[in-house]
This record gives sequence, structure tokens and C-alpha cells, in this order.
Amino acid sequence: QVQLVESGGGLVQAGGSLRLSCAASGIIFSFRPMGWYRQAPGNQREMVATITTGGNTNYADSVKGRFTISRDNARNSVYLQMSNLKPEDTAVYYCNVLGMSYWGQGTQVTVSS
Repeated sequence: QVQLVESGGGLVQAGGSLRLSCAASGIIFSFRPMGWYRQAPGNQREMVATITTGGNTNYADSVKGRFTISRDNARNSVYLQMSNLKPEDTAVYYCNVLGMSYWGQGTQVTVSS
């Protein structure tokens, strides 16, 4: 059974930072590309960042230069370091095993202006 558990969300002022974590189980983590997605109220879920097994990364244009995705295969975890947060970053953030339809419960990020 694949499980993804996100944590690290919260309320932060604009310009602040947060670090999200996602712990994965039920998969051979080091063999899987991973991603972070987000969904704001009334919007579709969108890709934020992805990381391959080799560590290559890709970002949505809206977060380039502000967010950094990383992974720790020894801990079966993927992270999202978010800096210079903006109110438009407010959303529920989810991690995903790319190519698989498993999602965690998400973690709420709220950025106040």
C-alpha cells in the first residue's frame, strides 16, 4: 500500500519561508520520480515542482527562483523549500509519485499579505 504523508504547512506572512516534507512508503522510493502539486480553492491542481531519480528538477514558472525541491532517498522523503512566499501561493500542497495516482492528504499553506 502506497502512502504519502505531507507536513510542514502553516500560516506565514508574505515574504516568509516554509519547508514542506513528504514521507513515502510502499514504494521503492529511489526508483521513482516525485513531484509537488498544489490546489487553491476553485482552481485545478497544478504542478509546482518535480524531481527525477537522478536529481534533475523542473519548476512551474510561477515558483522558479523561489522554491527548491529536493529528495533524501535514505529517508524516503521529498522536500519543498519555499521562500519569498506570496499570497497567490496559498493552496493545499500535495506530493505525488509521478506516473502513479497516489496522493496524500495534503498540507495547507496560507500566505497573508
